[in-house]
Amino acid sequence: MSKLFKFKQFSINQDRCAMKIGTDGVLLGAWTSIRHNPDSILDIGAGTGVIALMLAQRSNAEVIDAIEIDADAYEQCVENFEISPWGDRLYCYHAGLDEFVDEIEDQYELIVCNPPFYSETVSSGNVQRDQARQNEFLPFNELLEGVSKLLAENGLFSTIIPFKEKDAFVKLAADVNLFVNECLHVKGNSNADTKRVLLAFSHKEQDYKTSELIIESSRHQYTIDYVNLTKAYYLDM
Repeated sequence: MSKLFKFKQFSINQDRCAMKIGTDGVLLGAWTSIRHNPDSILDIGAGTGVIALMLAQRSNAEVIDAIEIDADAYEQCVENFEISPWGDRLYCYHAGLDEFVDEIEDQYELIVCNPPFYSETVSSGNVQRDQARQNEFLPFNELLEGVSKLLAENGLFSTIIPFKEKDAFVKLAADVNLFVNECLHVKGNSNADTKRVLLAFSHKEQDYKTSELIIESSRHQYTIDYVNLTKAYYLDM
């Protein structure tokens, strides 16, 4: 059975990836700012490659690199890049962040990451899935240290994390000279708690605005804001 997930301008095979296409990744790919016209982009922990592909669709970046540590996900990401319209601009490395930081001389003008953020270490019995989901496999402090080294002086780093982790994450980021530039709180519906937060960081400390996005007005009825954010990608938007 094919697990092909079709977007408007590209398709994703995901049968070999522990983490399938989800709202978090699509939100990050759609929300991440390219106002500074980045020429080089890095997706950390690319999984299926969906975020890198979304950024390839809407940016003119010449270099769009991705890193993925899991062998199956890496191979699938490469395959998804190759079947896309932007295969000549996309490249995936089979590496962890620590070894990538040690080996790469270049810096990137945009870095994105949908990190593993489940802090509880209850094993699902599936190592691949645990690695994709659990924070112990890429702790936030290690992620931020790596980003701080790889991010160009004028660069932006964009991520999505649980709302309850926001304050600690922002503090860890400041310790490595990364400061919030933009913030979006995400709720499933107007009565729900804020579950996710999207954050954009740069090396420059500045005042920033916090916005809110509500995904559904009622069950399977998407809000205008969510439709406007994602309609360039989802087939049924």
